[in-house]
Amino acid sequence: MRNGILVVNKPKGLTSHDVVNSVRRALKMRRVGHAGTLDPLATGVLVILVGKCTKLFNHFLTFDKEYVATLTLGSRTTTGDSDGKIIEQRDYHGVTQDKVVGVLSMFPGELMQVPPMVSAVRHQGQRLYVLARQGKEVVRKPRRVHIKELQLVRFNLPEIQFYLKCSRGTYVRQLAEDIAQELGCIGFVSQIERRGIGPFTLHNAIDLAEVDEAKVMPFAAVMHAQGG
Repeated sequence: MRNGILVVNKPKGLTSHDVVNSVRRALKMRRVGHAGTLDPLATGVLVILVGKCTKLFNHFLTFDKEYVATLTLGSRTTTGDSDGKIIEQRDYHGVTQDKVVGVLSMFPGELMQVPPMVSAVRHQGQRLYVLARQGKEVVRKPRRVHIKELQLVRFNLPEIQFYLKCSRGTYVRQLAEDIAQELGCIGFVSQIERRGIGPFTLHNAIDLAEVDEAKVMPFAAVMHAQGG
């Protein structure tokens, strides 16, 4: 049995657990986990832990994460992303590129962020997204997160694409809604791609169809090569 990691490029529509199950089948082993959830909407870097390396989950908690995401202005949804139902619409035509650049410059630094109801945070033993599916909403405690970088990538209304480098625990969909609010508008996330977790990037990633035992990388060797 191999022990190590796989860096998988998660496709849209699958949960992180779906990917873990797929890797289990491909490697014919049960001891497989992941080092950081990606929503079904999101694509990109998902680090898979294999064998004894499943014990190393905490090692990944300190790594910064990088995303490219698209905020679509003019509508608000039940989930803060394109998987939800539109519950409000508002005009966005007063938004300019200069205004967007100015708003994005406000966010880098530490801030308090309330986890969305569709997150995997637990409340009294249950995941918030499970409660959300039941139509329930509970009070969530704000969490301190650190926005390292936030830059405009593309401006093409109603879409605003941005690059984000942030600490663990940062919710991209919540940040997108906050950006829209600062613009005097509303919006939701229509695309999220995780470009990296610490030293692991899309350049390291393989597709699910490529998973086999030979692709499992020894953790120590990878971290040494990456300077980790």
